Amino acid sequence: MRNKICDQLNNSDIGQLVNLCGWVDRRRDHGGVIFIDLRDHSGFLQITINPNDGANLFKQAETLRNETVIMVSGIINERPKDSINKNLSTGEIELKVKDLQILNQIKNNLPFPVSIHDYENTKEELRLKYRYLDLRRGKLLENLKTRHKIIQVIRKYLDDFGFTEVETPLLTKSTPEGARDFLVPARLSNGEFFALPQSPQLFKQLLMVGGLDKYYQIAKCFRDEDLRADRQPEFTQLDIEMSFVSEEEIISFNEKLIKKIWQDILNIKLIDSFPRMTWHSAMENYGTDRPDTRYGMLLKDLGKVLGNIGFNIFTKAIQSGGSIKSITIKGGNESISNVRIKPGGDIFKVAQDAGAGGLAFIRVKGNELETIGAIKNNLNQNHISLILKVTEAEDGDLILLGAGNTQVVNQSLDRVRQYIAKDLKLIDKNKWNFLWITDFPMFERNEEEKRYEALHHPFCSPKNIKFENSKELKGKIEHSIANAYDIVLNGLELGGGSLRIHQAEMQREVLRTVGLTDNQIDEKFGFLIEALEMGAPPHGGIAFGLDRITMLILGVDSIRETIAFPKNQQAKCLLSNAPSNVSNSQLKELDIEITIDE
Repeated sequence: MRNKICDQLNNSDIGQLVNLCGWVDRRRDHGGVIFIDLRDHSGFLQITINPNDGANLFKQAETLRNETVIMVSGIINERPKDSINKNLSTGEIELKVKDLQILNQIKNNLPFPVSIHDYENTKEELRLKYRYLDLRRGKLLENLKTRHKIIQVIRKYLDDFGFTEVETPLLTKSTPEGARDFLVPARLSNGEFFALPQSPQLFKQLLMVGGLDKYYQIAKCFRDEDLRADRQPEFTQLDIEMSFVSEEEIISFNEKLIKKIWQDILNIKLIDSFPRMTWHSAMENYGTDRPDTRYGMLLKDLGKVLGNIGFNIFTKAIQSGGSIKSITIKGGNESISNVRIKPGGDIFKVAQDAGAGGLAFIRVKGNELETIGAIKNNLNQNHISLILKVTEAEDGDLILLGAGNTQVVNQSLDRVRQYIAKDLKLIDKNKWNFLWITDFPMFERNEEEKRYEALHHPFCSPKNIKFENSKELKGKIEHSIANAYDIVLNGLELGGGSLRIHQAEMQREVLRTVGLTDNQIDEKFGFLIEALEMGAPPHGGIAFGLDRITMLILGVDSIRETIAFPKNQQAKCLLSNAPSNVSNSQLKELDIEITIDE
């Protein structure tokens, strides 16, 4: 139907007969000559239709509406000098149409203009509902092409190093790995369910037990969790696993992979090794295990300075085992008003939304501290000197303080730090600050359920605890460190992994530690335990969020811009109206009955 596409055409085609197909992007009638901007997947070309070329042809052209699908044939001509469009690769040429066929006429009014120029003015709900029109604008298509190129670089790199791509099952067993599972009823096994995988974690370990040595997969994963800009209920991981490998080898290999992607896709050569930071250091200084290191405002611990000054909130925080921490905003006296950090202000609300009761603040004026309420009345000159020393605050700076449960203090000051950095435009968007976070705790305490939970997942191997002494976990549980590592870029986690437990008894002991009985272990993970008893090699790996990598490379704010047909923030597909009700006959086949709780 066509012998060229738009972006293949240039001045060397002048005088040639060309057949093109595409959409009418815009039609203009100038003094009897109709000009049409023809758009295909590759770009644009101006085509012209003159009444002298035939009444029927011209009459057809007059009926064309935007987004009509057409096929045209004609001669490529040079454009007049005064009509050259330097913004287009085909801006110096045009097609003089000899034949026009309408392949599909528009029957209804479009829900929004498809022109790329109206992209930012279209509500996201409409863009998701009519995703095929949104794709046709071109910007999303380019995003998908970039994603494709990233995957091609990954596959080539891993293939060169002897990796084998293997697909693992999408219908699998429900296991307690963190988020809620999506369940699939099994018609042939009455009353039983498959689960969609949260990750291929157990299967890739079994591939190592099977002797594959080096595995990877572009894997679909599913988690039934609350959504945000960098989350979807179904997402794509680059999953990697290797046998007989150390943590250092995994980090080094995958750092080179990331550098290869940035080099080939963005032509950015990342020379230096990525810095490393322990989990403890990240939490102490940034309040999060995925810190954005492009700007300052590090958290400072003021517990020893302010814990005993007699201010009730501070005293209670320290006595209950909590923390008093601060961030310093350079020049904050001028850039941030009291209204914003007092109750009702936007910064105060950010802290509250993160779980904090509120914020305290101190303004530095010369070598003096100015505050409101009881804090100032309880400070002596020694306190003031220590505060200035610890916070590194100077004249004109603003100190914000949080006190209470350490986890809440860290979380709230981290959110405030991010909010202020964006608000005051402190972020250099040209920086690529990669960072490895290492030495994660094996477990964290779930105080509500009075038990320990795996911080990553219960298949990470512990550091410095030998297989022969796995019982030491009981005595050293609070101090156990995992052979785990995350890679972070500009405050977003790109990927994470670990060395895995490869001895059955060690794996049992870790699963017992997170609260599973031996019967539960056998029910949920018996197949893994059995495999580990049959000569499992030491192994480890990592999983990267492919959607997030693409999002950061493209410089967009949501992974929805990197996915062809994403869900909205309520986990619904507006295009197909999924999820939806199913017929009673389908439910009957599955022996499922739905009851509504009034």
